[in-house]
Amino acid sequence: MSRLRHTEGLTETQRDLLALVKEFVDEQIIPTATALEHADEYPADIVEGLKNMGMFGLVVPEEYGGLGESLLTYALAVEELSRGWMSVSGIINTHFIVVHLLLRYGTEEQKRRYLPRMATGELRGAFSMSEPGCGSDVSAITTKAVRTGDGWTINGQKMWLTNGGSANLVATLVKTDTGADSVYRNMSTFLIEKEPGFGETAQGVTVPGKIDKMGYKGVDTTELILDGHRIDDDQLLGGTPGHGFHQMMDGVEVGRVNVAARACGVAARAFELGREYALQRETFGKKIAEHQAVLFRLAEMATKVTAAHQMMVMAARRKDSGERNDLEAGMAKYLASEYCAEVVEDAFRIHGGYGYSKEYEIERLYREAPMLLIGEGTADIQRMIIGRRLLSEAG
Repeated sequence: MSRLRHTEGLTETQRDLLALVKEFVDEQIIPTATALEHADEYPADIVEGLKNMGMFGLVVPEEYGGLGESLLTYALAVEELSRGWMSVSGIINTHFIVVHLLLRYGTEEQKRRYLPRMATGELRGAFSMSEPGCGSDVSAITTKAVRTGDGWTINGQKMWLTNGGSANLVATLVKTDTGADSVYRNMSTFLIEKEPGFGETAQGVTVPGKIDKMGYKGVDTTELILDGHRIDDDQLLGGTPGHGFHQMMDGVEVGRVNVAARACGVAARAFELGREYALQRETFGKKIAEHQAVLFRLAEMATKVTAAHQMMVMAARRKDSGERNDLEAGMAKYLASEYCAEVVEDAFRIHGGYGYSKEYEIERLYREAPMLLIGEGTADIQRMIIGRRLLSEAG
């Protein structure tokens, strides 16, 4: 890892694993990412490489066939993958959240049924909470599961599923009216199994197709339509209805650490590109890095990359310690995504007119950075979470 993203206290195992990820990024991802992104092509060869490295089972305990690593190790790996291409980290992120939900809340039977296959990448997870009519307002979801005989029937429409097409296990938040006095205690998470692909991928389950996006290409982002989908009790996460909101919010917490890690990786790559270009390009008889305006810009970029990284590491370590980290995760996601957008724009400015050309990598990063400003909750949502948490602690 570079000096700007140094992490104190890593074990030899962690350092070796992250060195392997960096080598994979430099040799397999960076040389192909821009062409794949421009073609909006799913990086099948890269995914196979991730499987071979054990990335899909990075945090799965060894007893279920995984590597048993921490959230910090995962976040640092995501940071490095995002330095190569943010979409690659997206392919494993929602998978990781489903693994986390199973480990934290799944029944023992659910863990043994799903985790060994998730560790190898044979079974791939997606995470579904949002809907067309609501984003961060989770209480407004309308997708509903109704008791029918020994199971449930689900109807509704979900939105913004990363890996919606390629996944074959979708953790899905729905309403289940169980008579609780709070809307949040009338929600449950179901583990919906389907086939990869588009169209009708299971009984009552349709994935219409990929949503065309400004950036974050390669990875498939989709809708999920549930029309009379019948599901058994054993696919209710934890086995008891009414706990879905709490489960999903826990998943979002680790997801925010992941988004912060992605932002750190994209910002790190933008800084690298800006510095490299500034050391090559000459104006007025000297390299542009020697002009004070560019030198000051690089200094600010490096400082932001370093600060965001340290905030992300703090949030991951707090979660690993077993403590609540909603405050730290919100801060890390907020700071890292905002700094990422600023660092990418500064690198874009350093490139001048060439930054607008698709031949230069910074053009791709310029389209990718905005997704991090809204993923796992906008900046305003993060400020609300941070502010409320601070006030609750003051009381």
